[in-house]
Amino acid sequence: MSIFLDGDSRVVIQGITGRMARFHTRAMIDYGTLVVGGVVPGKGGETVEGVPVFDTVKQAVAATGADASAVFVPPPFAADSIMEAADGGIRYCVCITDGIPAQDMITVKRYMYRFPKERRMILTGPNCAGTISPGKAMLGIMPGHIYLPGTVGIVGRSGTLGYEVAAQLKELDLGVSTSVGIGGDPINGSSFRDVLAHFEADAETGAVCMIGEIGGPQEAEAAEYVRTSMTKPVIAYVAGLTAPRGRTMGHAGAIISAFGESASEKVEILGRAGVTVADHPAAIGETIARTLGA
Repeated sequence: MSIFLDGDSRVVIQGITGRMARFHTRAMIDYGTLVVGGVVPGKGGETVEGVPVFDTVKQAVAATGADASAVFVPPPFAADSIMEAADGGIRYCVCITDGIPAQDMITVKRYMYRFPKERRMILTGPNCAGTISPGKAMLGIMPGHIYLPGTVGIVGRSGTLGYEVAAQLKELDLGVSTSVGIGGDPINGSSFRDVLAHFEADAETGAVCMIGEIGGPQEAEAAEYVRTSMTKPVIAYVAGLTAPRGRTMGHAGAIISAFGESASEKVEILGRAGVTVADHPAAIGETIARTLGA
């Protein structure tokens, strides 16, 4: 099994005519993802990488049965694209775009909660690498060849550290059920806790690796969920042990502004909740293997 994405997911690419969108659309198709269309206002009727382009998400969904989308739209227009996906019937959306204003994401979050829970779109990102269910489908910008199918779920704020974990697991002959990038922005579509709940419900995910970093309360909220609700082992790494207070480090959300937001404080909180925390990035794979008894 996998969460959010599988071999039957029918994908549209919003912003498909852009240079980077074209490149990654080709990579997704080559991986085996069922990309059924693209969406660019005013360019309906064109084709990109062999798939049809539509003017609106609603048109794309009606014509292709699409249920997932990836947003490669420039920051000033990305929030509107996410809301269009939600309104158009998309069930799962990955927003790759970096640099969306926080105020725009507040608008997106409020808009999505106007829908009843049973038809509310799941959003991951923005500013993320995407989601991959190895051997089934890839929705994002990750290098698909480093992911071996398996039973370890990965959820992280950092795309490149997610790649690192997948590569380490492959070296140890351990695979991934689904890897989900939630993005490094202060306001994102899904939190660690949201994704952990999906992994907990997935019968074929045996353990979860959580990749955190400085800034924000998400890791502490995830720790509380692990303590009270997770039955599967959780292994974590928190980046930024040497980061100074008050300075943004890499991601827009990676800034320490309150107690519990530094890496050392998060490590302590996670440890108290029963999470096994790796000491440094190079040890994440072996820490997972040791926890699984592999």
